[in-house]
Amino acid sequence: MTEPTRGQTVIEEMNERTREVFRRVVEGYLETGGPVGSRTLTRTMSEKVSAATIRNVMQDLEFLGLLDSPHVSAGRVPTQMGLRLFVDGLLEVGDLDLGDRHALDATLGFNERDVGTLLDRVGSALSGVTAGASLVLAPKHEAPIRHIDFVSLGPDRALVVLVFADGHVENRVFAPPPGQTPSSMREAANFLNAMAEGRTLSELRDHMVVEISRRRQELDSLAQVMVDAGLAVWQNEGEPHERLIVRGRANLLGQVSEEDLERIRTLFDDLERKRDIAEFLELADEGQGVRIFIGSENKLFSLSGSSLVVSPYMNADRKIIGAVGVIGPTRLNYGRIVPIVDYTAQMVGKLLSGRS
Repeated sequence: MTEPTRGQTVIEEMNERTREVFRRVVEGYLETGGPVGSRTLTRTMSEKVSAATIRNVMQDLEFLGLLDSPHVSAGRVPTQMGLRLFVDGLLEVGDLDLGDRHALDATLGFNERDVGTLLDRVGSALSGVTAGASLVLAPKHEAPIRHIDFVSLGPDRALVVLVFADGHVENRVFAPPPGQTPSSMREAANFLNAMAEGRTLSELRDHMVVEISRRRQELDSLAQVMVDAGLAVWQNEGEPHERLIVRGRANLLGQVSEEDLERIRTLFDDLERKRDIAEFLELADEGQGVRIFIGSENKLFSLSGSSLVVSPYMNADRKIIGAVGVIGPTRLNYGRIVPIVDYTAQMVGKLLSGRS
């Protein structure tokens, strides 16, 4: 059973009248792009209420940060938080329009041999159907890796160069973990190249997770003896920067050998390095699930007041290999756009699975 979203919880806590006023204001804004006034709502509300009563409800919703009044006495529009709440708790997603389906299905008739050309056609069709800008992320490459390089582009930007066994080359820009230097990136690349042969990127990441777990268990068993004897204590246990604090090291030699102490130190160094490298891999290969980004929820669109509706597509093994989406104003017709994007993602996934 899935947990209710914050939006669903807040909506459920509203009384029926407040919920209807909020829903009608948002729907009116999405339809016209302008503020919705109390007099307009008196004509559409399911119960007969005065404009003054509706204004009071609107003021309460404005106090909660869900509505805003762009001009004095000019009605209300939803805030970004209000749109988020509506999408999470009240959005009614319609069925895919038959005409939209035919327009998207028409891209299948060209039977392009080149995947890039095919995705261009899908993007054009998606843009035409939605009257928005389309976004199509090409499939992730899953051939075994031949070589990895990390190149620093600045304090918070880096480039990973992936050379695959089939000759394919990919460049991906990502934000590296804080504190990384060009030399530490070279060390990470050297370490990964020694382990990467014959493995895909996802297989390499899974292998790193197993390695980290194995080293963690080995470290725990060694350190636990010292902790139980009161000779050492964990600091920040379970956190990324945990430390084993050894007490009175000079007095330990009769109880714990120098060899064991050195082994613990080596395990710590190895574990920290593997954690850093695993984070590199995660950042280089991360993928988003189905999402609706509104305004500043996506850094790319924070200044333009745009929204992004995006859905992943999968291969025959049900692995996410890419994504399709639509970019438009925050007053997108989300109920219509969501099924279009969802259908397009499923269509692309089936198409690429059939080719492979």
